[in-house]
Amino acid sequence: MVLSALPGVGERLAKKMTDHFGSEEAVLSSLKSGDIGQIAEIDGVSPKRALALARSVAGDDGQFLATKESVKLHQQLIDQISGFIASPGTKDRLQLLTPITDPTGRREAIQQAMTFLANQNGLAEKLGTELRKIISLKANTDRYDRVVVTHEPIDELKKYCRVLSPAPSETWKDYTVFDKVTWLGKGAPSDTPEGWIVLGVNPSRELILPEMTLDWFNKNRQTLTALSEIITITKTQQSNDEFLALISKCLDGLEPLPELLFTLFEEGDTERAETVKDQLWTYCKDLEIEVNNAVEKAMNDAKLALSGAELLDALADGSGFQRRLKEATGHVIDNAMQQAVNQLAEFMEGSGVKCPPVIFTSDWPAKIDRQVIEKIDENLAKRITAQRSNHVYNMAKRLGPLKAKCEFAVRSLITNDQWLTIARWANNYSCTMPEIVEHGIWVKNGRHLLLGIEPDPVTYGIGKAAQAGDRQSLALLTGANSGGKTTLLELLAHTCILAHMGLPVPAENARIGKVDAIHILAKAGGTQSAGALEQTLVELANVVSDPTPKLILADELEAITEPGAGARIIAGMLLAARAQKHTSMMLVTHLAPAIIEASGVDDFRVDGIEARGLDADLELIVDRTPIRNHLARSTPELIVKRLVERSTGHAKSLFDDILQMF
Repeated sequence: MVLSALPGVGERLAKKMTDHFGSEEAVLSSLKSGDIGQIAEIDGVSPKRALALARSVAGDDGQFLATKESVKLHQQLIDQISGFIASPGTKDRLQLLTPITDPTGRREAIQQAMTFLANQNGLAEKLGTELRKIISLKANTDRYDRVVVTHEPIDELKKYCRVLSPAPSETWKDYTVFDKVTWLGKGAPSDTPEGWIVLGVNPSRELILPEMTLDWFNKNRQTLTALSEIITITKTQQSNDEFLALISKCLDGLEPLPELLFTLFEEGDTERAETVKDQLWTYCKDLEIEVNNAVEKAMNDAKLALSGAELLDALADGSGFQRRLKEATGHVIDNAMQQAVNQLAEFMEGSGVKCPPVIFTSDWPAKIDRQVIEKIDENLAKRITAQRSNHVYNMAKRLGPLKAKCEFAVRSLITNDQWLTIARWANNYSCTMPEIVEHGIWVKNGRHLLLGIEPDPVTYGIGKAAQAGDRQSLALLTGANSGGKTTLLELLAHTCILAHMGLPVPAENARIGKVDAIHILAKAGGTQSAGALEQTLVELANVVSDPTPKLILADELEAITEPGAGARIIAGMLLAARAQKHTSMMLVTHLAPAIIEASGVDDFRVDGIEARGLDADLELIVDRTPIRNHLARSTPELIVKRLVERSTGHAKSLFDDILQMF
């Protein structure tokens, strides 16, 4: 796929997107994954446009949800399903779930997820715990102090570090002023300076700038740690479950990841060397005090016996006395100093730097040799730099090849969590996978999803999908106010939208005819002006006369103008719709007799939701499933009857008189 071939993407925007992500492949990968927030970071791309582009890549041409009401119902369904996500990254991904031309792949994946949830619920909960920690991966945005020296330009690295090309007269020595250098190709030093990396021509990008490679793993620590846990969980499973196999497949090649991440985050000997360097001067000063205290304590018990002749010799020869005194005390001082050297060597163990044999400048009082300690400090600093360089390079060499696999695995896990999300939602609402057929729509014990209460199940259908005797392409739905006509209309709309998304539907069984668009025509707000009425009629005419396969669900279209004219207009529209063999239509109306009379035909199907009366609490008793070929009586009679029972005085008498008129 070429970016500039996407609707609304020209060469200029395609270049912006490619520059932002680094490559066209990375842009398409982000669009496919539904990372709307990252796409919207591009200058000139709003979140709405980012979503439209991502949906286009996912296979949505934007034609199926043909009216504002269709779009609204679809979003309500997505919002409800979103309540069952585990991974936060799945929320954006769900926005790509729009009706598409061929949802076969989705149906298979969701069915596998539903089976997995039913058979492996304990394992699904473990995976869900880790999936909650997985978010969309963060990209590198920082700059690094490494200098890349290359004879061939690498433009994509310039926003992350300095990239220099050596002049013909320059050698590698001209670049020793930089602490961290990656030298590519010819002219490299034979002995690599500390902090340098020498690579051949066209090396792996992860090795050229290893700090960026490891930074990516550190930035995404939470997600990658969860990914490692999922690798561990799946490795221990012995199952032939198809959905678990999907998860395992996306983890192929990542078996070393858990151990490598542990090594990366622990940091090894570098941490010990840094600790020694930080504490070196304080530790040596304490040793100096300790040696002097030890010598002083030992000398308190020392005795030097001299004869009279020796005392006279000492007076005559002071240097001789000094030698005698040193012989008597030297072993005490030597032992204390050697003990101090041993302690320092033990303290420096694991840092990679050896302790020198002499660290004092004088015997008494003992004095630490600052030049010796400064040399140790300097060697530690070099060792840390070298360790860091080697650690970074070695880890980047091992982790670099896994980066693309991690990106693929995270995208795949978010996609699989999407299927698990739908499975959880379907399980909660007892949804089943519908059968896709040629024409019409039929649900058995279908339930409206968004009422907020336990809905009454309804069985209903039109077109070839319906039961025998109910296969007319058009139906007029009549009946009581508050009886459930609009609820049934929305139930059919939900079912049609979900089926074309490849999702289960809220029914015991369902057959859904494949269509190119669903037109939900909501109830008008009142009589329209001449201009608005004209525009509405043009839109209606275009819908009903269009030969493409579609489902039309209309709610009281007669409200667009006065009842008499409304009945004649609707009759004409229905006749036009009936002439389109690929169209199915249900119209909720209170004007069925007038519409039939205006049409001049007597074979329009009329169904009715009948209110049978009032219960003990004066609430309507309604059978929500329409009675076939039945004109239902109007609710106002029952409403007035209820008002008679609930009113008093003159109002009660008035309502009783009105009731007699029905």
